[in-house]
Amino acid sequence: MHRIKIINGNIITPYRLLERGTIVIEDGVISCVSKEEVAVQEAEVIDAKGHYIAPGFIDIHTHGGGGFDFMDATVEAYLGAAKTHARYGTTAIVPTTLTSTNEGLKQSFEAFRKSKSLNKLGAELIGLHLEGPYFSPEQKGAQDPRYIRVPLREEYEQILDWSKDIIRWSAAPEITGAMEFARYARNKGVLMSIGHSDAIGEKVAEAFENGFSHITHLYSAMSGVKRVNALRVSGVIESAFLLDEMTVEVIADGIHIPADLLNLVYKIKGASKTVLITDSMRAAGMGEGPSILGSLKDGIEVFVEDGVAKLPDRKAFAGSVVTADRLVRTMVKTAGVPLMDAIRMISSTPAKVIGIDDRKGSLVPGKDGDVVIFDAEINIKATIIKGKMVYEKKLMN
Repeated sequence: MHRIKIINGNIITPYRLLERGTIVIEDGVISCVSKEEVAVQEAEVIDAKGHYIAPGFIDIHTHGGGGFDFMDATVEAYLGAAKTHARYGTTAIVPTTLTSTNEGLKQSFEAFRKSKSLNKLGAELIGLHLEGPYFSPEQKGAQDPRYIRVPLREEYEQILDWSKDIIRWSAAPEITGAMEFARYARNKGVLMSIGHSDAIGEKVAEAFENGFSHITHLYSAMSGVKRVNALRVSGVIESAFLLDEMTVEVIADGIHIPADLLNLVYKIKGASKTVLITDSMRAAGMGEGPSILGSLKDGIEVFVEDGVAKLPDRKAFAGSVVTADRLVRTMVKTAGVPLMDAIRMISSTPAKVIGIDDRKGSLVPGKDGDVVIFDAEINIKATIIKGKMVYEKKLMN
């Protein structure tokens, strides 16, 4: 039996902070979490040196990183992006596709399937998130307008038949056929999320009743209050706040959403209904300069500067280059959210949203040994996935 004992760290549990506590992981599963020293035979000992010990970060919306995009549809891209995100504390990801051709999607599905068993050093590949192609043209954002369309039953049935790994799908509920599509996908166990939508509040409420239970990157590419026949009506943003059971996700890079709005989301939805996501493209973990959103052969040229990707004319954002550590840092240092709540928003809450909270998302016995160690500035010192060290930086006081 392989045992790891992590000592001398401030452990963030679901409900409290255990100062100078101990965690024991046996064969990849947490067996003990204690505020006292624990005697363990034949264990590899990791001294956290007073740093924080938290559950591994879970990113349920990412398009890539480290120079790789999942629309490249290669095993190299999946493994490379997963390894990159592990360096920043992420222990599990839901790779996300873009609006594209069906053939492009199919090729990416196959690459994901092959990558799962080969992934030894990167964030665990949980399942696939399809972002599009069923979106509102008025809220397309950086999605390629060539492939935006309405859902047809024959098409989405075929797509879901191509892969059993699809666990999430983002779509606009106001377009023709969206409600029938949502009911069908939900019955297949797919998390339905409202994204790139110009819907009014009444349509969002109907969508919630028909299986849409989550909001894709709140505030980005979605409607707010507007006038219809001279009367003001609510949009997706206001509906997300009004529907208490609706969960939301935010790109907490401090750029897509400023600190005051991040704080507003936290105050209204709370840590139990808010998920931190990177929505990162291939340039995450890389430097500034030109990059590609989407596949190398069919993607959109963008430019990375000021900590975000922009369209060439600089008139709109084209994607995020944030990593998970920066999400937590922004929420704590800029938006003023308590550290324990920020950690909850990137661990236990996303785990619950995508239905893996029985095995991930918190440091309790019986769950996977996914652990991240970081300092007071949320600089990652170590990432452990199922009891295996996949990234380690010299631990220093």
